[in-house]
Amino acid sequence: MKEIIDELFSTQNLDHDQLLILLSQYRNKELSEYLFQKSRTLSQKIFGNKIYIRGLIEFTNYCENNCYYCGIRRNNENVDRYRLSKEDILFCCKQGYELGFRTFVLQGGEDNFYFDELMMSIISEIKREFADCAVTLSIGEKSRETYQKYFDAGVHRYLLRHETKNKSHYEKLHPKNLSIENKIRCLYDLKEIGFQVGTGFMVGSPFQTLENIVEDVLFIKEFSPQMIGIGPFIAHKDTCFYNEKSGSTQLTLFLTAILRLMNPYALIPATTALGTIDPHGREKGILAGANVLMPNLSPVKVRKKYLLYDNKICTGEEAAECRFCLENRLKSIGYETAVSRGDYQENESK
Repeated sequence: MKEIIDELFSTQNLDHDQLLILLSQYRNKELSEYLFQKSRTLSQKIFGNKIYIRGLIEFTNYCENNCYYCGIRRNNENVDRYRLSKEDILFCCKQGYELGFRTFVLQGGEDNFYFDELMMSIISEIKREFADCAVTLSIGEKSRETYQKYFDAGVHRYLLRHETKNKSHYEKLHPKNLSIENKIRCLYDLKEIGFQVGTGFMVGSPFQTLENIVEDVLFIKEFSPQMIGIGPFIAHKDTCFYNEKSGSTQLTLFLTAILRLMNPYALIPATTALGTIDPHGREKGILAGANVLMPNLSPVKVRKKYLLYDNKICTGEEAAECRFCLENRLKSIGYETAVSRGDYQENESK
């Protein structure tokens, strides 16, 4: 089995059957450690011991969609809804800037309250006040025209997880008004416009098979995104999947390593979800090849309201607490934060 990992390390690619065989062994601790060592070696060769930090601002928990797994789905009447004003968002950025953040990630549900002109105004103001910072959006599926407006306003990164490439699996997780075809259309629109694009999927989502995961890994390799976000599925009590078990820490780490080896220069976060199902999940993610962390800059008063899944960590910490807690965690495993925008630059050491 190690020869498959060696081939992956040297060629940055595996075929369908090789991936399926390798993934079937994710519980093998010795093999996992061998894989993690290879992915860590590659990551350190490219990025050194620097981990990029992004300031996450969860600015709205309204969403017009009704995805079956999501805690802020439209039909969940138990959500205490909120929206941040432009002034609120700028204050979060100001706090983050003073703490050393040079990338801000604005994330929210698909909320039409933030129409194009309002979003462009928010983006333009952030770019005016924090000219040396990058702005990333993660607000779902839009028209190509809207994406172009965001790009022209100064957003050059966009996160849009596809969640599953398999049509049958996608339809088990989403209502009929959503389709994998439109999600893929959005991803290619973003790429053609010129965004640095991020995609990814949940690990261990209901009905997911190893075949589905192989399909996702091969799609990511083909699409070649600049950012890849994966995290374990975690159930929310107010969804129809409330009784489903969480995704596996071990499989998530195994996939992080595979995705690093297949996409050497990608920006891959150790996610909050990973830290939620395992107290040391984010450190383990870094040691498996991840190179990004996303501390929360949202006001503490709204943190507990943006719950895509249950038991989310860091909902009570101030921005500075989050920042320095992660910095100390990184030091404990021999890494440090990079105070920079952390742009994707293929074939260039950063």
